Amino acid sequence: MPVHYVYLVISVVSEVIGTSALQASEQFSKFWPSMLVIAGFGGSFFFLTLTLKYMPIGITYALASGLGIIAVAVVGLFLFEQTLDWAAILGLSFIVIGIVIINLVSTTAVH
Repeated sequence: MPVHYVYLVISVVSEVIGTSALQASEQFSKFWPSMLVIAGFGGSFFFLTLTLKYMPIGITYALASGLGIIAVAVVGLFLFEQTLDWAAILGLSFIVIGIVIINLVSTTAVH
């Protein structure tokens, strides 16, 4: 796997940790989850900047956002017992299709 995709995956995982900790922090009223929010988003932005050395910002942000949305939806489903209706699943499916198209067809993305 090319290094820029490793950076991107680490960025997304960090973002998902930070976003999940947002829920657990209960509006920053709990100390440790609040610290995890800061660390998660800090790590996410750091690795996102490393990804930008290799990929254009538009493609990088589209991939990071799309993967983050999917991952947070899955975490919400299993960790916080939040449900997804058919419209949410359809919308998430379109995001996955967009990510696949960018990576398989687009000449803008660095492979």
